Amino acid sequence: MSISPELVEILRCLETKTSVRLLEPSRLERLNTAIGQGLVANRIGESVERPLEAGLINEDESWVYPVYDGIPAMLQEQSIAGQWSKTDR
Repeated sequence: MSISPELVEILRCLETKTSVRLLEPSRLERLNTAIGQGLVANRIGESVERPLEAGLINEDESWVYPVYDGIPAMLQEQSIAGQWSKTDR
C-alpha cells in the first residue's frame, strides 16, 4: 500500500511546521536495517520494532514520521530522529 502524493503535499511536520517529503528508498532501507538491528528509538525513547513501509522526512531532515499500511503516523512521539536516514550511516 502506498501513500497518496496529494496527502504528502498537504502534511506538515508538527514541530517545524515545514513540508515533508517521502524518504528516498535507499535511506528508507538504511533506516529499516537499523530498526532490524534494534538501534532505533522514537522521540519518547521507545524502541521502533516494526520496519517502516515508507517515511516522511521534514525539510531540515531532523524528523522522520513513519508510514504503516499507507497511513502516516504524524505524532511527535512516534517520530524518529532524521540522523537514522542520513547517507553516512
